[in-house]
Amino acid sequence: MSNLEAVPRETLCAAAATTGPVVERLAGHEVALGGPRAMAVTRTLPSRGRRMVGAWCFLDDYGPEAAAMRVPPHPHTGLQTVTWLLSGEVLHRDSLGTLQQVRPGQLNLMTAGRGISHSEESAETLLHGVQLWVALPDGDRRTAPHFEHHADLPVLTEGAARVTVIMGSMGGSTSPARTYTPLLGAEVAISGGAVLPLEPDFEHAVVLLSGEVEVGGARLDRGELLYLGSGRRDLRVSGQGRFLLLGGEPFEEEIVMWWNFIGRSHDEITAFREEWHSGEAFGTVRGFDGAPLPAPALPTTRLKPRGRVR
Repeated sequence: MSNLEAVPRETLCAAAATTGPVVERLAGHEVALGGPRAMAVTRTLPSRGRRMVGAWCFLDDYGPEAAAMRVPPHPHTGLQTVTWLLSGEVLHRDSLGTLQQVRPGQLNLMTAGRGISHSEESAETLLHGVQLWVALPDGDRRTAPHFEHHADLPVLTEGAARVTVIMGSMGGSTSPARTYTPLLGAEVAISGGAVLPLEPDFEHAVVLLSGEVEVGGARLDRGELLYLGSGRRDLRVSGQGRFLLLGGEPFEEEIVMWWNFIGRSHDEITAFREEWHSGEAFGTVRGFDGAPLPAPALPTTRLKPRGRVR
């Protein structure tokens, strides 16, 4: 699922400077995607208090809900999309000719690079999952678009925790998914207590997916992101449930994120939008029964690039 808002806000990926371990509760906000009958999602990144965690810059949590997903073809630039399911199935199509179903425990990873378009759909089923974006650094953001599907991901056991490494590395286990900045994405299933190893140079955050879980002594609630800062070598967790653990080296570049594009200036975003409407640069998604998604109108004020530190 991508950003289908009809009037997307300008998203300035910037946050107050933070060093060392912290515990910040950041409430997500509900977004109805695709109209009044669309599935509601909870967006915890970006938020007013925290725009990025490493290179992770977008996080939508949806379900569990009996629903049919239908996301028309739409474009992306300058980012990677990460699809991770807890229940249900989603069919991905893209302008490279990819046709790939993703199921729980599997990873669909699409690197947009200089430009790609894709669609997502499913029959009515119990859907529960997360959609995340990773911002590409300037040196790689115009790379050729490509798609990866990983059905087998590394799993490690730490105490009563079973950790699936979605992207990056943890505890000596490394995901096969391609990354462009040092980062971590992992799903943790906990049934008791555990101590998870962390990279102290990373900033980290967690999002509850199900159950009742405490992280670093703080209870997790659905619909919020718990930002943990940096400088931690380990993390104590306990409870019965599942949560998402995100981390990465702080992303220091200035970027502009608007609709489904990440760029570096207002003029660049404007050019992406015009290319999408003209049919240039993003290719064609074949096999989807319906029209592509039109881009919304740009805001009346110029989009401004910002860094993560104001």
